[in-house]
Amino acid sequence: MADTGDETVRAADPAPVPPARLLDAVDRDILRILRTDGRVSIRSVAERVHVSRANAYARINRLVEDGVIRGFGARIDHERAGQGASAYITLKIVQNSWRTVREQLQALPGATHIALVSGDFDVLLLVHTPDNRALRELVLTRIQSIPEVLSTRTLLVFEETDLGPLPDRPAELA
Repeated sequence: MADTGDETVRAADPAPVPPARLLDAVDRDILRILRTDGRVSIRSVAERVHVSRANAYARINRLVEDGVIRGFGARIDHERAGQGASAYITLKIVQNSWRTVREQLQALPGATHIALVSGDFDVLLLVHTPDNRALRELVLTRIQSIPEVLSTRTLLVFEETDLGPLPDRPAELA
């Protein structure tokens, strides 16, 4: 807040984040269906959760507007897509630099998941690159040149299994 003499000027407050809305059983079923197959039709969703198409459409739109559903995408087999080298990279960063580092990591080619974590390191980054040479360049040239990155450790992924929802697996959101 700054005093300009005659009036007080307040810095713009960030928009408040609305509280999370409670999801009912139908919402959770819709989320389970969409996680399994994001291309499923509204008609199929409605039939499977026993509501009208209009109700299913409205619920999905509300879940998107509320930020529960952040988007729709495909699960990728990275090796078949030409991204044969995968690694988790742990980073120690300068205190209070998370937002700056996150923006720079998001711009990296092949970065697919970034998490601020607790423990022996601060950030966990999952990357997919065409080969080990590209991975080395990414770590040594791009990541380690970020001024707020104090250290990195690279954990090569030898094999990975996508644990996305399957019809025979219990629903995580139930």
